[in-house]
Amino acid sequence: MQIEVRPTLIVKTQSDGKSSVDLIWLSQLLKDIGRGSSLVVASKKSGTSYRGAWGKVNQVEDALGMPLMIRTKGHGSELTEFGTFLIQFIEDMQAGYLKHDAQYHEILLKEIKKIQKSESLRWKFFSSSDSVIQKAAGEVAGIDLKIAGSGESLERLLNNEAHIAGYHVSDQRSSKAIYQRLSKNDIEIYPVMKRIQGLIVKKGNPLQIRSIEDLVDKKVRFINRQIGSGTRLLLDTLLMEEGIDPLEINGYLAEEFTHSAIANAILAGKADVGLGVKNIALENGLGFVPLKDEIFFVAMSKEMAAQSESSKLIRKIRSTSGETPGYKAVSLNRQIQDWL
Repeated sequence: MQIEVRPTLIVKTQSDGKSSVDLIWLSQLLKDIGRGSSLVVASKKSGTSYRGAWGKVNQVEDALGMPLMIRTKGHGSELTEFGTFLIQFIEDMQAGYLKHDAQYHEILLKEIKKIQKSESLRWKFFSSSDSVIQKAAGEVAGIDLKIAGSGESLERLLNNEAHIAGYHVSDQRSSKAIYQRLSKNDIEIYPVMKRIQGLIVKKGNPLQIRSIEDLVDKKVRFINRQIGSGTRLLLDTLLMEEGIDPLEINGYLAEEFTHSAIANAILAGKADVGLGVKNIALENGLGFVPLKDEIFFVAMSKEMAAQSESSKLIRKIRSTSGETPGYKAVSLNRQIQDWL
């Protein structure tokens, strides 16, 4: 990597307020004029148009309040006393920097390499929204969590855009289908926890919402999760099982991207009910109507599974879920053998 640091002069302009002039460039331009070159020739040698060079010289003169050259029509340009001084000033300033050039470069490059190395060790973890996942990932160094729906997380893993994917399923048939697809791509799947999904409602459940069927009541304002999320898929599956047209639900098309956002919408009075996990309802003092248990999985390549951060992440998710209301840790495939 080659880096060159050069002094610049910040000047005011009428168009954008500020502009910068490369003083090394300016010094060379002034030197050529001092040797007898016209501004046309000097600007060409500097790689700048005549108009551009003249504009920059005028900017510097206006900023410093001193002329750099005297332009005589038909006789070219001649440096002023200050123009000659400025050349020497710029050279002395750059020489002072060059005395410590190697030291500055070493400090800069060392920091760049350190950050690059740190970034390269961060494993991208795309996962469905979940407070346990967020807490666990935040406590494992090297894990960079990105919230996405279960479907998107898995697709990113399969497209090598993620190192780890977190997803949840609420029925055995879907779980087996996902398991088979991932296994064919040499991806390891680890069950980490069981959680309860249900209807998050206002405290005391004033509208007496007890089931999915109650969502078709026009007085009930629903808030949905985004397309591609596991929770949205769960809702659509439940609606299909009950033979309910989604568009009969007031608010079916209104979307939020996390369980916490669903709770916040209800707390703010923007909705009466939404689908989410039990612990979010409890944390926010809201009511909860349980509907379905589901299993949360973590998937990754065999190479990723060999990394120490992976095992730390899995252990942390299991231990955190075991301490959180509405969750239960799952550590063995035989605990959910009908799902794989």
